Amino acid sequence: MKTIDELLAEGVDGKRVFVRADLNVPMADGLITDDGRIRAVLPTVKALADAGAKVVVASHLGRPKSPADLQFSLLRAAERLAELLGAPVAFAQDTTGPAAHDAVDGLQPGQVAVLENLRFNPGETSKDDTERGEFADRLAALADVYVGDGFGAVHRKHASVYDLPARLPHYAGYLIATEVGVLRKLTDDVKRPYVVVLGGAKVSDKLAVIDELLDRADRLLIGGGMAYTFLRAQGHEIGTSLVQEDQLAQVTEYLERAAKTGVELVVPVDARVAPAFPDLSAQAPTHPTTVAADAMPADRMGLDIGPETETLYASKLADAGTVFWNGPMGVFEHPDYAEGTKAVAQALLDSPGFTVVGGGDSAAAVRTLGFDESAFGHISTGGGASLEYLEGKTLPGLAALED
Repeated sequence: MKTIDELLAEGVDGKRVFVRADLNVPMADGLITDDGRIRAVLPTVKALADAGAKVVVASHLGRPKSPADLQFSLLRAAERLAELLGAPVAFAQDTTGPAAHDAVDGLQPGQVAVLENLRFNPGETSKDDTERGEFADRLAALADVYVGDGFGAVHRKHASVYDLPARLPHYAGYLIATEVGVLRKLTDDVKRPYVVVLGGAKVSDKLAVIDELLDRADRLLIGGGMAYTFLRAQGHEIGTSLVQEDQLAQVTEYLERAAKTGVELVVPVDARVAPAFPDLSAQAPTHPTTVAADAMPADRMGLDIGPETETLYASKLADAGTVFWNGPMGVFEHPDYAEGTKAVAQALLDSPGFTVVGGGDSAAAVRTLGFDESAFGHISTGGGASLEYLEGKTLPGLAALED
């Protein structure tokens, strides 16, 4: 795929450059709680603006039901982008209507505009090729060139991700080029031992990637809510912990397959438990207890890996040549259940290998828990996209950028 450096070499002065970014940032009470994705697209936007382009930035935010659902407006993201750029950013209150055209027409070389949430238009996510294509046609009328830099959305066959590049000269932005380069190190150029840490709530979200990694990785370390389905599959009492009964047969097959192939599939040996899920808004102390993973009380819920598991997982990461981590080890949003995730993050920092934090909640945890982002090899902006790439799937947004 052609990159933004090739576009800049060709010249963009005065050209309208459509940048499909990923500004899908977490919000709380109308405020951005993590601006990592905005900062990630900054190099591409700044390079284009500095070269004299009229930069049109577009993205989605959440899953709005209608344009009236203003909690999903990109206004706050546009304001934050302006702060990071140190320059004004125009904001269009629609996607392809009069406001969008006025905002783009009003741009001078080197200036930036942000369109309203693309998902306010049903054509963006439509499964009908014609409807999606018609929306892409309207977006194309706003630009001369397309730059794809929203890695967190490249696994979606959406109008601005898949259909629009076919209508304009297209290039990969700095973020996508970096993300793809990193993921190739996890698939084509792996330094061993290759250790994968998987967490999060549901094992069903990770089945496909586990299936693929059992043929690629040397060790799989399991945490988060999904760990309790593994523990149940091993015959252990897990109390009231999260379990997906319909996945037990598949998980059992994975455990047996790992044993046959020599892949270390490691599950928690202890857990921090409590009577119920904590109130994340109150952050009040819950006084968890730590129990062995094979001796969990029937009336307790597992909410984090325990200290022995932290030590075990750190030892499994100590000699890693490559590490990929996707999914927290517990309910890290509450201080009583953040220790496991914090311990894994620290073990990645202590590891001599190339470390990749695979987006989503893992990336949010790194920032929330106060770690230096630059100390990791790479922090991805796309958890779902990263997982689908590792599963071996063709990602529509990347395929659309190929020449």
